[in-house]
Amino acid sequence: MASVVLQRLSTLIPAERILTRPAELASYESDGLTAFRARPDAIVVPETQEETIDIVRLCHELGIPFVARGSGTSLSGGSLPVANGIVIALNRLNRILHIDPTTRTAVVEPGVINTHVTQAASPFGLHYAPDPSSQSICTIGGNIAFNSGGAHCLKHGMTANHVLAIKAVLATGEVVEWGTGSREFIGPDWCGLFSGHEGLFGIALQITLQLLPKPDRFHTVLAGYQSLEQAGDAVAAIIASGLLPGAIEIMDALALEAAKAAVHADYPPGCEAVLIVELEGPREAVEVERTQLEAILSASRPVEMRPARDSAERLAIWKGRKSAFSAVGRLSPDFIVQDGVVPRRRLGEALRKIARMASESGIRVANVFHAGDGNLHPLILFDGRVPGALERAEQLAGRILKMCVEMGGSITGEHGIGMEKREFLPDMFSPAEIRLMERIHAAFDPKKISNPGKMFPAGTAPSLQLHGLHPLEKAGLASRE
Repeated sequence: MASVVLQRLSTLIPAERILTRPAELASYESDGLTAFRARPDAIVVPETQEETIDIVRLCHELGIPFVARGSGTSLSGGSLPVANGIVIALNRLNRILHIDPTTRTAVVEPGVINTHVTQAASPFGLHYAPDPSSQSICTIGGNIAFNSGGAHCLKHGMTANHVLAIKAVLATGEVVEWGTGSREFIGPDWCGLFSGHEGLFGIALQITLQLLPKPDRFHTVLAGYQSLEQAGDAVAAIIASGLLPGAIEIMDALALEAAKAAVHADYPPGCEAVLIVELEGPREAVEVERTQLEAILSASRPVEMRPARDSAERLAIWKGRKSAFSAVGRLSPDFIVQDGVVPRRRLGEALRKIARMASESGIRVANVFHAGDGNLHPLILFDGRVPGALERAEQLAGRILKMCVEMGGSITGEHGIGMEKREFLPDMFSPAEIRLMERIHAAFDPKKISNPGKMFPAGTAPSLQLHGLHPLEKAGLASRE
């Protein structure tokens, strides 16, 4: 980066918060999708909203590409740096500014860790519902950029459903404030548009989040099945009954093997799949729903049913599920975490097709997914040291995405498009629809400097390089949804 640019940056923040040495840049070269990597020219670390605004305005003035980044847990290359650009690291904008138990809201900065919101709200009997599997390290700013979900988004919705107001700096340097801090507003839903923008519009600086009362009671059941298709059919039966559990999750035999090895999860032996169903809400309602759920599960012919007897058993069940993504790293040196959606009624059919495609490709696939809303997360295992292995894994991932579209689903549920799926966008949208998206993008970022090369087909991209496991994955922390 030209010395004049570094000099201008040093007038905005102290020089020690502008990182340029190779060792400092190395840890920012990729996010959770480690097949892609690029080295930025500098990392800048603002500590206040004002510093962030000044940096973005300088980038707009000089035409410097920038990528906003939190914890780097994105699994689609969404927070991948841009060569000849900078990374704006937001982890120090991590203040919870206000918790209001009366309005049930929290006002936070973008670097706040997801679980820290619930921890701050807990003394008031409240919690923040969106719960990505990486919630112990992922940030609210990143959750908004990708409209993250999690196991309990089936009942409570995605991040966008819990964002009431946003203060942001757009890529032009303009500061905007959207929303009213409540569900009542007049005019366009700018917060909804901004949620899921994948960093292409600018940077959220301050967010007002909706909090929910803690459920009076949970009822969590683990059911084992002889086949994935049986587990998928059980999900279809639950949804068809009218029940709306807080979460419905499925893990297959390969994912179970990994979870057992990583966190010693106790799952029924000899099963090809387990189904996790969690009811939550008022005590009386859960008691009625519990009887209905047990009847449905019994009729689905499980090998074994294990209701959690206490909170410790409930947490143990979820620990195995939440560790599944990173745990698969014990079975394979490399893997691709895919993300697509199919109609729930066709879940069993989709699982059969994935199994057939995996067999035809000679590639092992572990399945972990949010079964209640049809959000698939096949984990495609490969060894990047073997020539051509990555390419074969990516071909299989592409076949799975095309299958999702053909079945009436989507190429992404919650991981976003990023670098990984941008060439699949035309499979789902017409040229006219993509042009409309590009026009909206240009209205927020006419110079295309905010996270350039992401989402849209044929965008400028950094080179593709195999890089092995991300440091967070090695630490067992980079699981996503």
